[in-house]
Amino acid sequence: MTIPESAPISEPAKPGEAPRLAQTLGLFSSTAIVIGSMIGSGIYIVDADIARGTGSPALFLGAWVVTAVLTLIGALSYGELAAMMPKAGGQYVYLRESLGPLWGFLFGWTLFLVIQTGTIAAVCVAFGKFLGVFFPSISTTHWLWHIAHVPAWRVGPMVLGNMEIGVSTANLTGIAIVILLAIVNIFGVGLGALIQNVFTSAKAISLAALILLAFTVGRSAEAWTANFAGGAFWKNAGWNAMHPVQVGAGGPIMLVNLVVILAVVQVGSLFSADAWNNITFTAGEVKNPKRNLPLSLILGTGFVLAVYFLVSLAYLLVLPLHGDPNGATVAARGIQYAAEDRVATAVLGQIFHTGGAWLMAGAILISTFGCANGMTLAGARVFYAMSRDGLFFKSVGKLHPRYKTPVAGLIVQAVWTVLLCVSGSYSQLLDYIIFAELVFYILTISGLFVLRFKQPHAARPYKAWGYPVLPALYIVMAAWICIVLLRYKPQYTWPGLVLVLLGIPVYLFWSRRTARPAQAEVN
Repeated sequence: MTIPESAPISEPAKPGEAPRLAQTLGLFSSTAIVIGSMIGSGIYIVDADIARGTGSPALFLGAWVVTAVLTLIGALSYGELAAMMPKAGGQYVYLRESLGPLWGFLFGWTLFLVIQTGTIAAVCVAFGKFLGVFFPSISTTHWLWHIAHVPAWRVGPMVLGNMEIGVSTANLTGIAIVILLAIVNIFGVGLGALIQNVFTSAKAISLAALILLAFTVGRSAEAWTANFAGGAFWKNAGWNAMHPVQVGAGGPIMLVNLVVILAVVQVGSLFSADAWNNITFTAGEVKNPKRNLPLSLILGTGFVLAVYFLVSLAYLLVLPLHGDPNGATVAARGIQYAAEDRVATAVLGQIFHTGGAWLMAGAILISTFGCANGMTLAGARVFYAMSRDGLFFKSVGKLHPRYKTPVAGLIVQAVWTVLLCVSGSYSQLLDYIIFAELVFYILTISGLFVLRFKQPHAARPYKAWGYPVLPALYIVMAAWICIVLLRYKPQYTWPGLVLVLLGIPVYLFWSRRTARPAQAEVN
């Protein structure tokens, strides 16, 4: 691969011209955005569900290997697109240029409606929940203004509703964080990047400490015997082993093989490893983007996926995989039935016996704050790019004359995120997005092939390593996961498709209201 070592920084706007995005993000800050956006609260809790689904230490770790292969191939492929089109909006721009403006808009629409805002809402409310460990008055059940309870109702295989609408002390804390981060990121990308660098470094240190503790003083003879000794590691991992999967919400139980179960459990592991593409949204503010964008994608995703694998291995060294939901001790409940799925908290509780919950809560506070900041910073740039194309509110396409930030985009993003926090819908909405995200990843990487055909002579400072084999492998693997989820987890798939398709009439409205400028340049 060829990555130039230097490239000129764009000139400032001339007098009378609209302000341009300032290229201030170096390689470290860009990589910190990748790492910080990926690491939220998922790695601390999703392993319980993966353990219940796989029922095998080998497949438990295998799920993370599948996630690592997919995500690394995705990062390698996106690197070519990022170096080729280093513009604000990232994936939105790649879809627009390869497959057409409709596909770019549908991605941006889903990003605004659920993917970015819903994730920010979830991690900010999670911040509030874990702050409650230190301040018990902060709780999801401590209501300051309870508006309504939306009862659950069934639509086919899906269960909708079951939401509490209002303001509790936990989601009020989350709302405060949403507003704080929106304001902070208005005052220049440099300030947002500084916060990201600090919190990403802190969360990397806390995860390294968790791994080190588990591999040294936390190793349990009971866990080793249960997970590794005497063939226990490969138990239930053979080609002929069958695994139970409940089809839909409250549907029948079906037995599936390891290829299917590894696809089913990707709902948790892929979600935990998602948001690696956020750095592409800020491409217009990255120094030497043709070099630093591909490098930050590769370095950031490689680091996070290695850490995720080691953390999951660390869990196996401290707690048995299998457990009893009614177990009287942390070890008896195992990874599968850790209290409220908080596996990391259970692991630290097993190591320290007292104070473990406090240590883990502190680590998650750092992690969620950094994740929310990275996603706040990045998401507004997509809506800025959409506005510049005439596909979003016109004011969102303007930059602050002094700070060169998309102020209106940050405000609109924050307002919608706050509404999701109050509605309580973000948790359910997030269940739907991993399938939609996979579809957009498949489309974007397919666009790599399209652009190689349509623009064979275009400058490509970095060419996707392993092309065409690895991008094609990604499409096949991701398509298989989508097919499996459609069949066995319809409650996670069809609602996501509906949310995406709702964007078509919205696109028709925007495209007719304001014609898209030909070859619009978004710095």
